[in-house]
Amino acid sequence: MGSLGVEAPPAASAAAKTVPDPEKPEEEEEEEVSPIEQVRLTVLNDDDPTMPVWTFRMWFLGLISCALLSFLNQFFAYRTEPLVISQITVLVATLPIGRFMAAVLPTTKFRLGGREVSLNPGPFNMKEHVLISIFANAGSAFGSGSAYAVGIINIIKAFYGRSISFAAGWLLIITTQVLGYGWAGLLRKYVVEPAHMWWPSTLVQVSLFRALHEKEEKKFTRAKFFMIVLTGSFIWYAVPGYLFSTLTNISWVCWVFSKSVTAQQLGSGMRGLGLGALTLDWAAVASFLFSPLVCPFFAIMNVFAGYALVIYLVMPIAYWGFNLYSANKFPIFSSHLFTSQGQVYNITKIVNDKFELDMPAYEQEGRIHLSMFFALTYGFGFATIASTLTHVALFYGREIYERYKASHNGKEDIHTRLMKKYKDIPSWWFHLLLLITLLVSLALCIFMKDQIQMPWWGLIFSSILAFVFTLPISVITATTNQTPGLNIITEYIMGLIYPGRPIANVCFKTYGYMSMAQAVSFLNDFKLGHYMKIPPRSMFLVQFIGTILAGTINIAVAWWLLTSINNICQDQLLPPDSPWTCPGDRVFFDASVIWGLVGPKRIFGSAGNYSAMNWFFLGGALGPVILWLLHRAFPKQTWIQLINLPVLLGATGMMPPATPLNYNAWVIVGTIFNFFVFRYRKRWWQRYNYILSAALDAGVAFMGVLLYFSLGLENKSVDWWGTAGEHCDLAACPTAKGIAVEGCPAF
Repeated sequence: MGSLGVEAPPAASAAAKTVPDPEKPEEEEEEEVSPIEQVRLTVLNDDDPTMPVWTFRMWFLGLISCALLSFLNQFFAYRTEPLVISQITVLVATLPIGRFMAAVLPTTKFRLGGREVSLNPGPFNMKEHVLISIFANAGSAFGSGSAYAVGIINIIKAFYGRSISFAAGWLLIITTQVLGYGWAGLLRKYVVEPAHMWWPSTLVQVSLFRALHEKEEKKFTRAKFFMIVLTGSFIWYAVPGYLFSTLTNISWVCWVFSKSVTAQQLGSGMRGLGLGALTLDWAAVASFLFSPLVCPFFAIMNVFAGYALVIYLVMPIAYWGFNLYSANKFPIFSSHLFTSQGQVYNITKIVNDKFELDMPAYEQEGRIHLSMFFALTYGFGFATIASTLTHVALFYGREIYERYKASHNGKEDIHTRLMKKYKDIPSWWFHLLLLITLLVSLALCIFMKDQIQMPWWGLIFSSILAFVFTLPISVITATTNQTPGLNIITEYIMGLIYPGRPIANVCFKTYGYMSMAQAVSFLNDFKLGHYMKIPPRSMFLVQFIGTILAGTINIAVAWWLLTSINNICQDQLLPPDSPWTCPGDRVFFDASVIWGLVGPKRIFGSAGNYSAMNWFFLGGALGPVILWLLHRAFPKQTWIQLINLPVLLGATGMMPPATPLNYNAWVIVGTIFNFFVFRYRKRWWQRYNYILSAALDAGVAFMGVLLYFSLGLENKSVDWWGTAGEHCDLAACPTAKGIAVEGCPAF
């Protein structure tokens, strides 16, 4: 395969053919440009190392932004319709404040630590702005909004009704957030410096920073375009976000066939297969898979292929064709756990006083059953993680090995050479951070084991697992903008070797999965700094300090809500109109039951209901081998090399809580802009595509916050047909004879 460029879209390889400069040797000319067209169209090939970055303005706005974003995202995470306020919002909001500070702060210079400094070293510059945005997003892996480990505290207190100390919770959050930073820093030379590791999501921010800071001669500037779109997005979101919420999930099939269970199962975008389901809400388009305008088209097609395979081929055959695992006893699309008679399983009955599985009670209640879709989600998750290893080994193994051999004297592109002007981060910083975090985590496992259940060896094992997967998953993310997760494989492994302990299982998952995700997020931010020419040491300190602050605020907000809102997360005990239903934590809780409390042996083992799902591991591992052999046999067939099985097989990894509605809209919008507009209106795409994405995100976030604090706190709502949901209630009904569920017709 030779070069990582095979994973870029076709335009990327074609774009490398530029008109040579007669004044420069050919080899030097190649170094001056990026081989990825999207990068070349977006990122500048120069730098001003005199720009001040370590300023009072950066610290003040960075700390305030980090605290505010952590508070709001943790607060909204418990709501039925969670809202993630992205760093794009902070990026926009801090610009006028930064410029105001530059206008009013005194310019007097004084000495501090042997250096001459000033509260106002000059105009508010782009590099300060970049560090503020990274500060704001620290501790939030890929815009997730809050620390993943908060979910452990939520399920212990809200779902299991047990207790955990604030100190144990804080240490759990901080160590899981910071652990991955240690080894991430050591992998920068493999996934940040290479030009083909282009990290598509960073280009949105690069484009927006340039639009907001660069002066343009044209009357219709990118900054003006951004403000127009932001205003339109802000105003429009009041319609689907409050006045006419049915526009968020338009499932017209359900309206036509209002009494047909099968039709609603097919047509519902929220609880069915989403045939014909549409949305006019940008939040629904970008909520789970993030903005489709950022994702390269070949990755969109891989996601669409995997999504269509699962939803429109495998699911109908399994549910209606073969009725696998008595599928029609349960809803077609649900993350709940069920009894053999289609009723929601009462988990509290099978937990004993030691917070472990009560075997006599479990035998009395019977086996746990999953909806057909939930079972297939785990199967394809098995295939995804297996295919990630073989895909990266076959398609990127030689490149990674060559980078390792030539890491100190290898060929550099223009951006890497420009970054050489700044002091690099010493390796011992990362070694020390890794050592301290591991020691604190070990102390947590040893001295507070009664609260988190996980033994010390579980920490070591999960850390090794995360480290092994960080490099291959970073490669996938850097080239496709899709990040396969380790949540399923970590749950499976711990459930096999340490069953019956739900909190130990989710702690193992969090240390294994989240430390890897944080490492990838850390590298993603470093690529942004690489493009924007931010001194590496400044990047490291901002990320580290921001992560500690964000994690502390996350647990403070969680503790406040968990202790002040009665029956939070218990949708069956809450008032009908209560927003505090915690949809993400519901999935997290169900996973703790499947993998930790009951254990995979009783569900996916030889005696379990779903043992056949284990064959997905083998299929996932062999898939990239077949593709690699086909590519070697037919090297001129370029479409073969664009098939990315980890992305394709993991396409439905966000479902649930994501739904077919989200995927339909994401694929349609992504195809319009990253295929048709990119191909036929490239100048427009170059100038406005990423600006459009940022403006739509920011408009929704601003209006979402305004609606909550102006109307949500007062419980003021609009009640009519257009605010009553998608009107597909029958989609959640089983279709088997003799299964009686409240609100559903009998068959």
